[in-house]
Amino acid sequence: MAKRKNKKQAIMKKTQDTGQYLTANRNYKDTVFRLLFSNRRNLLSLYNAINGTGYTDPEELEIATLENAIYMGMKNDLAFIINTNLFLYEHQSTYNPNMPLRDLFYISSEYQKLVNNKSLYSSKLQKIPAPSFVVFYNGKEKEEDTWVSYLSDAYENQAGEPNLELKVITLNINEGHNKELMEQCRTLKEYAQYVEKVRKYAKDKELDTAVEEAVDECIQEGILAEFLRKHKSEVKAMSIFEYNKEEEEKKLRKAEYEYGYEGGFEAGQRDGYNAGQKTGYEAGQKTGYEAGQKSGINEVIVRMIRSKKYTIDDIAEVSGVSVKEIRKIAESIE
Repeated sequence: MAKRKNKKQAIMKKTQDTGQYLTANRNYKDTVFRLLFSNRRNLLSLYNAINGTGYTDPEELEIATLENAIYMGMKNDLAFIINTNLFLYEHQSTYNPNMPLRDLFYISSEYQKLVNNKSLYSSKLQKIPAPSFVVFYNGKEKEEDTWVSYLSDAYENQAGEPNLELKVITLNINEGHNKELMEQCRTLKEYAQYVEKVRKYAKDKELDTAVEEAVDECIQEGILAEFLRKHKSEVKAMSIFEYNKEEEEKKLRKAEYEYGYEGGFEAGQRDGYNAGQKTGYEAGQKTGYEAGQKSGINEVIVRMIRSKKYTIDDIAEVSGVSVKEIRKIAESIE
């Protein structure tokens, strides 16, 4: 028994010394950001940079990431407790206005896990860590350095103060944005440089070649060099998947807009003839957009199925459509 205990302590000591990654079993559908900041030291550095703190011991981070928490195919990226506060970090490569609602699902699952063995019917107040929600955005749709999103933005017919609110802070981590934060966290700065290199080379080269060259150039220039050497094959696979996913999401947004605009214009013209062109166009545009949005999503789903490059789960993650519905579409085009 003592020998087994000593072996366990030795493994724990090695983990602390090397900054071992929090999740050992990775897969290509994870993101480079998530892999990079699953390292306790990197995550602590990021936390310190955002909050202006000076923690030095990575073991002060209590990891709370829900590995199996999936809502509509989307994972919780990083969650941890420090100084009795709970932080949920998410990475997004495309703009998503629904992050407050997604975080509501995540935080509910976190709290359920934390009080799982405690009675909520007792006379004692069950204390829970105060939450904080941060999104790290490196898409190209928005140029602001930072912005705040609220759950109440999604409420219909909201009057007065909302009874339930959730605030999400989004930080733009593209190269050239949030310079002070980047200087405070070198790992985040170098991650932004790596992403920019992939995008630059992908403009005129095959994606696998672009990623390979970006990785090699970063190692030569000392950008995430140790991380890239250690996880080269994983990073390449993840980067290719991420870039493809980002491009498909852009096509999805474009298809939604084009179908909505075209359908709205036609419906508006018809209604406008009888009820006034301006009123008809506005009503038709809304109706056409809603109907066209579904058609646009379906078109992208069909294209992804036919490409044979994506699994059903991948397509669900990109489109937000259920796996069951995607299977129906796949069966209909076979």
